[in-house]
Parts: sequence; structure tokens; C-alpha cells
Amino acid sequence: MEKKMEQRTENTAAENKMGVMPVGRLLFSMSLPMMISMLVQALYNVVDSMFVARISEAALTALSMAFPVQNLMIAVAAGLGVGLNAVLSRALGAKDEKGVNRAATSGILLLTVSAALFVIGGLTVVEPFFRAQTDIAEIVDSGVIYTRIVMVGSLGLFMQILFERLLQSTGRTMLTMVSQATGAIINIILDPIFIFGLLGMPKMGVAGAALATLIGQWVAAAMGLVMNIRMNPEVSISMKGFRVHGATIRRILAIGVPSVIMQSIGSVMTFLMNQILIAFSATAVAVFGVYFKLQSFVFMPVFGLNNGTVPIVAYNYGARRPDRMTKAIRYSIVTAMSIMVVGTLLFHAVPDRLLAIFDASEEMLRIGVPALRIISLSFPIAGFCIGCGSVFQALGYSVYSMIVSLVRQLFVLIPCAYLIGRLTGNVTMIWWAFVVAELFSLLLSSIFHRRINERVIKAM
Repeated sequence: MEKKMEQRTENTAAENKMGVMPVGRLLFSMSLPMMISMLVQALYNVVDSMFVARISEAALTALSMAFPVQNLMIAVAAGLGVGLNAVLSRALGAKDEKGVNRAATSGILLLTVSAALFVIGGLTVVEPFFRAQTDIAEIVDSGVIYTRIVMVGSLGLFMQILFERLLQSTGRTMLTMVSQATGAIINIILDPIFIFGLLGMPKMGVAGAALATLIGQWVAAAMGLVMNIRMNPEVSISMKGFRVHGATIRRILAIGVPSVIMQSIGSVMTFLMNQILIAFSATAVAVFGVYFKLQSFVFMPVFGLNNGTVPIVAYNYGARRPDRMTKAIRYSIVTAMSIMVVGTLLFHAVPDRLLAIFDASEEMLRIGVPALRIISLSFPIAGFCIGCGSVFQALGYSVYSMIVSLVRQLFVLIPCAYLIGRLTGNVTMIWWAFVVAELFSLLLSSIFHRRINERVIKAM
């Protein structure tokens, strides 16, 4: 009996914290660093556009039009990272050391190849992309310069997200926070120096904003690499003797590709929405871009919560602990909705002050104030749907998240916005399409969540 007790104690001590720590405290410890780092990331996004807005409203509009491309890069990197996170966390939960290392090296291969494709895209398709949206020369020139720089140097972004996902998979989210925050802070510091030519630097305008972004990403990637080598002993990222392991790559892609598609849908939606809004004015496009920057303060912490939830649910799925999975899911969804309620209240209380951060003109305030108030009504519903999405991803049902995003952003939002714009001729009415789309998302997310709960969690 004593030997059994000693063995049990040794096993418990050796087990990752995701299998033994109380769920509420575990979710807090895993998610809080991610939420903080995401908030810093949101701050960097806002500061980036805030400085660019001081160049001109056309430069701000150019960044709004560049957003779909940047979002696509993040979607591919983060989506494949979700697949890597889930596969690696399951292997950890099942005590499969070889599976852990195969997942890590396969992730490096997949994200490196993806970055190379974006480098090629940056050299070939950027100018046609902008000319398809507008013929305003200043917007096209600024957009091409900014987008080409961030695409050609995109390997830093992909490696940053890769190394952060490896740290998250083993529960080391505090290290992830340090890496992300450092990169974002460097970006914030360099933005005004490069954009306006301070401290003896040449004045580079939007090119300076892009260069500051790249430097921040590469520094964060370097820190992530060092942290994984020195402080993440559960994962080996050595490529020595590496061989392509088809089964592992397929598992990562099976979870990651639907997530990539799901997040890429946002790029398509933004591009199409810009086309709807440009028919009213370039200022309407700028407002839409500013909205995305501002809403990141609300959504980024929820995405950080999501990043903390996925490895917990995946680990305990691998360890066959449905009780811990259920608690983590419940706590995550309630927290996400609470954050979103706060965001709604903020957007309703001071929309004019939020827009003033970007040197908003009278026309931008006229369009932007009702836009922020109307769209923010959908935030609490979005919180529930994002919480459900983390469950789908962790358990290998990313296709559910993909379906929800397709329906919400392409099958409902865009047609609804287009029809409202054509029928009313009023740009303010278009924003109600976001609320309608989120209601459809709520219906589908609820159905899929109930199905998983019955077929997977309870069946366990």
C-alpha cells in the first residue's frame, strides 16, 4: 500500500499542472498572461494606426485596406498554431514523448513553408490588390509600401506565433506573455521614431510603421526561441535528424486548416465590406478600420482566454478527465461573456472619445459614433461563440468553428450589409448587419456545443 501511495505521489508530481491544478486557478494562471499580452498587442495595433492617422486620413484608410492581408497572415500562422497546440497538448496528456517532439518539428516545417508563400505574395500581388479597391493614388501608394514590407518580412511573425504556441502547449503562458509584450512594446517605441524621423532617423511615413512592426515581431520570435530551448524541457525543437512524419502533419492540418479558413474568412469579409463602404465614402472605410483597431481591446483578451482554454481542454481530453474539461469550458464561456459586456458598455459610453484617438474629423465622428454603438451590441453574443469555438478546436472539431464563421461573416453579414446599403442608402443602417449575423452565430454555436457535450464529453 505504501509503495502504491508513493508511486501515485510521484506520478502526480511529475504530471503537468494542466492535469492536477484546480480548474479555476489553472484557467486563471494559463489565461491571464495571455490576456495581458493580447491587450498589449491591441495597444500596439491602436498606437500604430494612431501615428499613421497623423500623416493623413488617406494613410489611415490605406492601413484599413491592408488589414485583410495582415489578418490573412495572422490567420494562417495562428490557425496552424491551433492545430499544433491541440496535437502537442494531447500528446503531453497521453505521456507520448515522441508525439510531442514530432508535433513541434512538424509545426516548424509547416509555418516556415507558409511564411515563404507570403514572401512570394508580397513581391507579386500587393499592387493589384490595392488597385482593385481604389484609384486614389495616395491610398494605393501608402498601402503598397506598407503591405509589401510586412509580407516580405513575415517569417518573424510566423516564428513568433510558433514559439509562443509551443510555450502555451506546456502551460508556460507567462513566458508567452513576456515574448509578446516585448515585441509589442518595441513596436510602440519605434513607431514614432521611424514614422516621423525622430532621434536622427529619416522620416519614413507608413514604411516606418511597417518596419517597426517587423522589428518587434523578429525580436519576439528570437525571445521565443531562446525560451523554448532553455525553459521548455518538455518540448524538443531540434531539427537534427528530422524526418517528415506524415501522420503528425495530417493531424495538425486536420485541426489547423479549418481554423485557418475560419480566421481567413475575416480577411474576405473585411475586403468585401470595404467594397460596400467605399461606395459611400473613403471615410466610411477608415471608420471600419478604426472600429477593428478599437474592438481589439475587447476581443484580444477573449482570444487570450481562448488560447489558455484550448490546451487545458485538449490535455484533459487526452488524460480522459471529462470533469475538468466541463469546468474549464464553463468558466471560460462565462468569463468571455463578462468581458464582452464591459466592452459594450464602453463603446456606448464614450464612442466619440475613442474615435478622437485617431484625430477623427467631423465626418468620421458622424459615421463612427453610431457605428461603435450599434456593432458593440453584438459583443456579448460573440463572447459566447468564441468560448464555444475554443471547445471545438481543442477536441478536434475545428470544422464547427469554420461553419459558424462562414455563416456569420459571409453568408449573413455581407449579403445583409449589401442589401441594407442598397435599400436604405444610409451607411448608419449597415452596421446593424453585424448584430443580425451574430444572432445566427449564436444559434449554430449552441447547436454544435450541445452535440459535442452529448457525443464526446458525456460519452467519455
